[in-house]
Amino acid sequence: MLLLHGFPEFWWTWREQIPRLADAGYRVAALDLRGFGASDKPPGGHDPLTVCDDVAAVIRSLGADGAVVVGHGLGGSIAWSMPGLHPTVTKGVASLGMPHPSVFRSASWRLRRQRRANSYIRAMQTPFAPERAARGTGSVSRHLRAWSGPDRSWLTPEVETRCEEMMSLPFAAQAATEYYRWMVRSRVTLNGWRYMHKVRQPITVPVLALHGQADPAVLPSLVNESARYVRGPLQLVTVPGAGHFVHEERPEIVTETLLAWLPTVVPPAR
Repeated sequence: MLLLHGFPEFWWTWREQIPRLADAGYRVAALDLRGFGASDKPPGGHDPLTVCDDVAAVIRSLGADGAVVVGHGLGGSIAWSMPGLHPTVTKGVASLGMPHPSVFRSASWRLRRQRRANSYIRAMQTPFAPERAARGTGSVSRHLRAWSGPDRSWLTPEVETRCEEMMSLPFAAQAATEYYRWMVRSRVTLNGWRYMHKVRQPITVPVLALHGQADPAVLPSLVNESARYVRGPLQLVTVPGAGHFVHEERPEIVTETLLAWLPTVVPPAR
């Protein structure tokens, strides 16, 4: 199984899940998305079409013919996209804190609460300034705190420091902002229309959609709307009291939910 992080984090966000999943007999890999963390920093390709190609290539490079793709936030959007773009390597999808891309796009224009929550996306559309802000002192910590649930005990100095160090790497902040710039531009580009056509195809593999009930970044109600794109087995889970970083805020609940769901997709290989 391949784990994909969200903004403004990197692979380390899965530190609580990796050992437990591996101990249960699953082969686990956590990937830094293109431009984040220790990944390459190319000048382009910060769009879901290219990143899904990256994910499929990583799965094959690890010697697997397919994988369960688990993603949080931005990584969750990539996980939702994999069945439409790379169906032959996608055995199942688990998304945390992110609805289907088509649902999120519609809600970003249709729902006032989601438009307000997306103020950070609008701020990223201007040139130069968003990159400087993203790598500025305290910027990452402010995002982590603003998107957390009421209980911020998970947000230790180590978490803040590691994430801020990741975003301060050369070109990491630029890559992060380019993902969200593409999200807005895609509404009026042929590439964006092609992407939406692909991801709107019915998803036939098993899907787990997990969301924090107190998520201030993405409306929890949107996860239910994602069901219309799923034709295979679907499990919807809401975690009370958790915010956007549900796998870090409630790691035990998320890990146990994954361990209960995974055998219905693929048995562990001990």
